[in-house]
Amino acid sequence: MENKESFNYTYSAKEQEEIKAIRKKYERPKESESSMEKLRRLDESVTRKATVVSLIFGVIGALVMGFGMSLVMEEKFAELLGMVGGTAMLVGIPAGLVGIALVALAYPMYDRIVKKERERIAPEILRLTDELMK
Repeated sequence: MENKESFNYTYSAKEQEEIKAIRKKYERPKESESSMEKLRRLDESVTRKATVVSLIFGVIGALVMGFGMSLVMEEKFAELLGMVGGTAMLVGIPAGLVGIALVALAYPMYDRIVKKERERIAPEILRLTDELMK
Protein backbone atom coordinates (compact mmCIF):
# COMPACT_ATOMS: atom_id res chain seq x y z
CA MET A 1 0.00 0.00 0.00
CA GLU A 2 1.26 3.35 -1.02
CA ASN A 3 0.69 6.27 1.25
CA LYS A 4 0.32 9.34 -0.92
CA GLU A 5 -0.29 12.61 0.76
CA SER A 6 -1.66 15.33 -1.38
CA PHE A 7 -3.22 18.67 -0.72
CA ASN A 8 -6.09 20.07 -2.66
CA TYR A 9 -6.88 23.74 -2.37
CA THR A 10 -10.08 25.10 -3.74
CA TYR A 11 -10.65 28.82 -3.75
CA SER A 12 -13.81 30.65 -4.62
CA ALA A 13 -13.86 33.34 -7.28
CA LYS A 14 -14.09 36.00 -4.58
CA GLU A 15 -10.99 34.60 -2.86
CA GLN A 16 -9.18 34.44 -6.21
CA GLU A 17 -9.85 38.13 -6.82
CA GLU A 18 -8.66 39.00 -3.33
CA ILE A 19 -5.50 36.97 -3.85
CA LYS A 20 -4.85 38.72 -7.17
CA ALA A 21 -5.42 42.14 -5.59
CA ILE A 22 -2.95 41.39 -2.80
CA ARG A 23 -0.41 39.99 -5.25
CA LYS A 24 -0.72 43.10 -7.44
CA LYS A 25 0.32 45.29 -4.49
CA TYR A 26 3.62 43.43 -4.19
CA GLU A 27 4.51 42.86 -7.83
CA ARG A 28 7.12 45.02 -9.41
CA PRO A 29 5.68 47.61 -11.73
CA LYS A 30 5.83 46.75 -15.39
CA GLU A 31 8.89 48.12 -17.08
CA SER A 32 6.96 49.24 -20.12
CA GLU A 33 3.87 51.19 -19.17
CA SER A 34 1.46 51.58 -22.04
CA SER A 35 0.89 55.04 -23.43
CA MET A 36 -2.76 55.01 -22.39
CA GLU A 37 -1.87 54.03 -18.81
CA LYS A 38 0.74 56.77 -18.64
CA LEU A 39 -1.74 59.30 -20.05
CA ARG A 40 -4.33 58.37 -17.41
CA ARG A 41 -1.75 58.50 -14.63
CA LEU A 42 -0.47 61.93 -15.67
CA ASP A 43 -3.99 63.32 -16.02
CA GLU A 44 -4.94 62.05 -12.57
CA SER A 45 -1.77 63.44 -10.97
CA VAL A 46 -2.75 67.00 -11.90
CA THR A 47 -5.92 67.05 -9.82
CA ARG A 48 -4.63 64.79 -7.05
CA LYS A 49 -1.93 67.24 -5.95
CA ALA A 50 -4.32 70.21 -6.10
CA THR A 51 -6.99 68.34 -4.14
CA VAL A 52 -4.63 67.32 -1.35
CA VAL A 53 -3.15 70.79 -0.92
CA SER A 54 -6.50 72.61 -0.98
CA LEU A 55 -8.10 70.11 1.42
CA ILE A 56 -5.28 70.54 3.93
CA PHE A 57 -5.51 74.31 3.56
CA GLY A 58 -9.30 74.28 4.02
CA VAL A 59 -9.23 71.95 7.02
CA ILE A 60 -6.60 74.06 8.78
CA GLY A 61 -8.71 77.15 8.05
CA ALA A 62 -11.82 75.50 9.46
CA LEU A 63 -9.96 74.53 12.63
CA VAL A 64 -8.60 78.05 13.11
CA MET A 65 -12.07 79.48 12.52
CA GLY A 66 -13.55 77.06 15.06
CA PHE A 67 -10.89 78.02 17.58
CA GLY A 68 -11.76 81.69 17.16
CA MET A 69 -15.47 81.01 17.45
CA SER A 70 -14.89 78.99 20.60
CA LEU A 71 -13.00 81.84 22.19
CA VAL A 72 -15.72 84.34 21.35
CA MET A 73 -18.73 82.21 22.27
CA GLU A 74 -17.59 80.05 25.19
CA GLU A 75 -16.37 81.64 28.41
CA LYS A 76 -15.26 78.35 29.91
CA PHE A 77 -12.93 77.66 26.98
CA ALA A 78 -11.38 81.13 27.34
CA GLU A 79 -10.95 80.61 31.08
CA LEU A 80 -9.32 77.26 30.41
CA LEU A 81 -6.73 79.06 28.28
CA GLY A 82 -6.25 81.70 31.01
CA MET A 83 -8.01 84.51 29.19
CA VAL A 84 -10.30 86.72 31.22
CA GLY A 85 -12.67 89.49 30.24
CA GLY A 86 -12.38 90.85 26.73
CA THR A 87 -9.04 89.28 25.82
CA ALA A 88 -10.76 86.14 24.58
CA MET A 89 -12.86 88.19 22.19
CA LEU A 90 -9.84 90.25 21.10
CA VAL A 91 -8.03 87.03 20.17
CA GLY A 92 -11.08 85.08 18.96
CA ILE A 93 -12.40 87.52 16.37
CA PRO A 94 -9.11 87.87 14.44
CA ALA A 95 -8.54 84.11 14.68
CA GLY A 96 -12.02 83.49 13.25
CA LEU A 97 -11.41 85.96 10.43
CA VAL A 98 -8.08 84.33 9.58
CA GLY A 99 -9.82 80.95 9.50
CA ILE A 100 -12.55 82.27 7.21
CA ALA A 101 -9.90 83.71 4.88
CA LEU A 102 -8.04 80.37 4.76
CA VAL A 103 -11.23 78.46 3.94
CA ALA A 104 -12.19 81.03 1.30
CA LEU A 105 -8.76 80.72 -0.36
CA ALA A 106 -8.83 76.91 -0.59
CA TYR A 107 -10.72 76.75 -3.89
CA PRO A 108 -8.72 79.51 -5.67
CA MET A 109 -5.60 77.67 -4.52
CA TYR A 110 -6.97 74.45 -6.07
CA ASP A 111 -7.57 76.23 -9.39
CA ARG A 112 -4.10 77.78 -9.41
CA ILE A 113 -2.34 74.49 -8.68
CA VAL A 114 -4.36 72.67 -11.38
CA LYS A 115 -3.48 75.39 -13.90
CA LYS A 116 0.26 75.25 -13.08
CA GLU A 117 0.35 71.44 -13.12
CA ARG A 118 -1.46 71.32 -16.47
CA GLU A 119 1.06 73.77 -17.92
CA ARG A 120 3.90 71.67 -16.52
CA ILE A 121 2.78 68.35 -18.01
CA ALA A 122 1.07 69.67 -21.15
CA PRO A 123 3.95 68.76 -23.52
CA GLU A 124 3.99 65.14 -22.31
CA ILE A 125 0.19 64.84 -22.48
CA LEU A 126 0.14 66.27 -26.01
CA ARG A 127 2.94 63.92 -27.10
CA LEU A 128 1.12 60.89 -25.71
CA THR A 129 -2.23 61.87 -27.23
CA ASP A 130 -0.60 62.41 -30.63
CA GLU A 131 1.00 58.98 -30.33
CA LEU A 132 -2.30 57.32 -29.39
CA MET A 133 -4.38 59.02 -32.10
CA LYS A 134 -2.13 57.80 -34.95
